Amino acid sequence: MTYKSYSEFLKEKFGEKVYKLPIKLNITCPNRDGSLGFGGCTFCGEEGGSFENNLGTIIEQMEKVKEAISKRYKAKKFIAYFQNFTNTYMDFETFKKDVSEALSVDDIVGLSISTRPDCLFEKHLEYLEEINKNYMVTLELGLQTVNYHTLKKINRGHGLAEFIDGALRAKRKGLRICVHIIIGLPWDDDLDLIEEAKILSILNVDEVKIHALYILKNTVMGRQYEKGEIKTISLEEYKRKVILFLRHLKSDIIIERLVGRSPEEDSLFSNWNTSWWKIRDEIVEEMKKNNFRQGDIRGTLK
Repeated sequence: MTYKSYSEFLKEKFGEKVYKLPIKLNITCPNRDGSLGFGGCTFCGEEGGSFENNLGTIIEQMEKVKEAISKRYKAKKFIAYFQNFTNTYMDFETFKKDVSEALSVDDIVGLSISTRPDCLFEKHLEYLEEINKNYMVTLELGLQTVNYHTLKKINRGHGLAEFIDGALRAKRKGLRICVHIIIGLPWDDDLDLIEEAKILSILNVDEVKIHALYILKNTVMGRQYEKGEIKTISLEEYKRKVILFLRHLKSDIIIERLVGRSPEEDSLFSNWNTSWWKIRDEIVEEMKKNNFRQGDIRGTLK
């Protein structure tokens, strides 16, 4: 096995394949509404990281996707996935109501919540700690990079310290942590990537979700790209960097994906006009050919 995959982890844990049911809420982020800044992350579009065209209540959204997946894959178990923007950035009672509504849908075995490391409020974490007794609760924390200069350039509104603090507090509550990173940010190099793998390993995060940098229309980064102020890396370079990251990452950390997706109609650049699964398969093939494995060059860290 070249890396520890999310799908295999779910199958081992629940005895069968498990699928996510995405939920889109009418919410925002603190670096959009003026609390920390305006405009959001420079790469982020108006959908806030969600490209699902979900309409209706939480239950309506979930039931619609659940019906389609059940028919296509004979799926029987699901994870409620609060996907867009910052899902803990709301008052506690609203948060509690939304989570309770999602968990009222039949056949839900887990809960995944996309949020920011600086928006993990104690009351919300305590509530999720209780939920975690009956469901697998995962906080999907956007980090993107450990390079704090890059974090400032992309207008994240938080630094590396805030991420470490949030991850540690969530882990103390027994919650799972899935970290989102972007490979291919113009200001990052191989040393940043290796340090990222080391830090995530030291923190004992549970999962990592890797995204290739995509450039969306009508974003700050989109305008930088059109003006030639930033450039994307080649596909070969991306595959090399993913492998470098994996080889420095602890072998028991689960990899949810090796490359992300964005709709072509909204993008100026996305995945080198290649399907995500083809890129994934080529990365796996390259690792097999060279006898590379996740965590095989972790260095002196134990």
